[in-house]
Amino acid sequence: MAEEENFYIQLSPKPTRFEPVTKVSNVFFDEAKRQVFAVRSGGATGVVVKGPDDKTSTSFRMEDKGTVLSIKFSPDMNILAVQRSPRTVEFINYVDSKVDNVEYSQSCKGKNTRIIGYNWTNENEIVFITDHGIELYQVYPEKKSLKSLKSFSLSVNWFVYLAESSLLLLSSSPLGNIFNPFLFKQGANIVKLPKFEVDLPVITKPPKLSLLERDVSIGNIYGILYIIVLRHQPRGPGNKGAEVVLYQLQKESPAKKTDVLRLDMSGRFAVNVVDNLVVVHHQASKTSLIFDIKLPTPECDNYVNYHYPVLAPLPIKPFTLRVAGVPTASLPDATQVNCELYSPNWVVFQPNIIIDAKLGCLWHVCLKLEPLVTMIPDKCRLIDFLLLRTECKSVILRVCRQALVPGQQCNLATIARIFDKLNQVYRNYLELEQNAQQAFDGSVSRSSYKRPTRGQAVIDQSEMYTHVFSVFDDTKDIKYKFVVAVLVEYMRSLNNLQIPVQHYLYELVINTLVQNNRFYQLHQFLQYHVLSDSKPIACLLLSLEAVYPPAYQLALDMLKRVTTANEEIIEVLLSKNHLLQAIRFLRTVGLVEGASARKFLEAALNTGDNSVFYTVFKFFEQRNIKMRGNAKFMAGEHCEKYVKQMEAIYGIKSIVVSS
Repeated sequence: MAEEENFYIQLSPKPTRFEPVTKVSNVFFDEAKRQVFAVRSGGATGVVVKGPDDKTSTSFRMEDKGTVLSIKFSPDMNILAVQRSPRTVEFINYVDSKVDNVEYSQSCKGKNTRIIGYNWTNENEIVFITDHGIELYQVYPEKKSLKSLKSFSLSVNWFVYLAESSLLLLSSSPLGNIFNPFLFKQGANIVKLPKFEVDLPVITKPPKLSLLERDVSIGNIYGILYIIVLRHQPRGPGNKGAEVVLYQLQKESPAKKTDVLRLDMSGRFAVNVVDNLVVVHHQASKTSLIFDIKLPTPECDNYVNYHYPVLAPLPIKPFTLRVAGVPTASLPDATQVNCELYSPNWVVFQPNIIIDAKLGCLWHVCLKLEPLVTMIPDKCRLIDFLLLRTECKSVILRVCRQALVPGQQCNLATIARIFDKLNQVYRNYLELEQNAQQAFDGSVSRSSYKRPTRGQAVIDQSEMYTHVFSVFDDTKDIKYKFVVAVLVEYMRSLNNLQIPVQHYLYELVINTLVQNNRFYQLHQFLQYHVLSDSKPIACLLLSLEAVYPPAYQLALDMLKRVTTANEEIIEVLLSKNHLLQAIRFLRTVGLVEGASARKFLEAALNTGDNSVFYTVFKFFEQRNIKMRGNAKFMAGEHCEKYVKQMEAIYGIKSIVVSS
């Protein structure tokens, strides 16, 4: 376990395995469909496709017509696009897991134009990126032909493409630092976003291509598209190391520089985006750094935020690969090989993919949250970090629980800030839920209601009660004063954010005080409304009367303040044989007409006090006269027993029950 805690980045435990690169086979990766193509002998001896699932995995053969430069399936996998020459892309219809015998092709426009690459933008639409611009085509598989839809002319050095957003970024100018972004939408709609220029640390003379494709990527970070640029500093005594610069894309204006990630290292780097974190891999030191652009940073010039790594650089967790080999006693049908991390053979793709073509593995880069609990000593910063992660709930609950355990306890001020951070997220979710419900209530279509997605960061009171505050029962050496202080701070935080406190939290406070005989403090909490009025709390107070007699009156006063507790108050008074007080209460709240005569008369009879029975009986006789003009009880009230008792005690024979 100690070794596990030394790494916060790991590779997915079950990589996608494929045939490695050899003299007769080439490997290609399609970022859009996350498919690896292993092409043997130009396809003549087989093409094996490995995708994220069985639907996107297949194998087939195709005629060897030369070296394959690129190969990609259309989004619906009905058309295969293959590039074998600098100017032409061939298309093969793919039906029932078989390739069609007839190929059709499309060449780029212009005699001196060459195709740098291509991407499917929709099921039957494909864009060619050439050194002279872009060309969008419609593919007609049934006709085995293509139709030109749109084209843009501009000088292109290289490009990057983010399939999930259909965003194409073209590098132009002799230095390669002028970018032209294009968005592809349904219906052959291309939106050209404003071009922008990227800062270069040094401008060469004469100008030459300085910004390369390997140093630029597109990332979706917290739902916003950024151009991620790795900027190498020139060598020299003043060199502070490389930086990663983020440019936020804008619809109406050029992309703006918003964030700079300080690496303080030089050499070869690669960038992934994992769970909204920018992960930078450094080959020379064989370590990785993580940056979170949403965490507060002390360094800002009003335009750009400067960030340092969340933690010190650490290597990726070592990975062992099972491969077929000579049987051994411990591994009868396989051997295990330690993979070389940060290998020169690694190729990194967005958002979180690493491929080793020589080893034949595709991994996803994963974040390990558990080790961060001990790596980030500032618990408030740790909570800020965790709240922004996808799978964070169990780790946050663990941090909160540990903060209450002796030996690891945080001070009360820190605990209060943690509660405020958690409850602010909780409150934001409750507001979303309330707004969605209001929109649903006002909607004509009842099927339009969509409950807001409840993220892992939303931690409600029941989860805190079950997973965090349960530590007070499990750990006996926590002082009761600390327990009460923590619970009061949590309730304060909820109240400040106008979140109703659940009764079981109040009960936990009351039980803690009672167990430690702190009745005076309990009395103060109730008197000054630290504990809010509610029926469950009043009932709990009633149960404490034996150990703390004033609890009875406190409970009764609380029930009176709860305007919907009239029935409960009457039940309490009857259970205490306070019948005359109960009758006075009936008159006060105007419930005389609806009161059950039988319930009151039975309670009066059980007191064994004839005078009390007489008073209650006469009270309901007077009520009957006011309601019906005579003193008789209705048959449905089932008061015959009490009429006979009255006759037996006082000899009054004129009282009867009306039918």
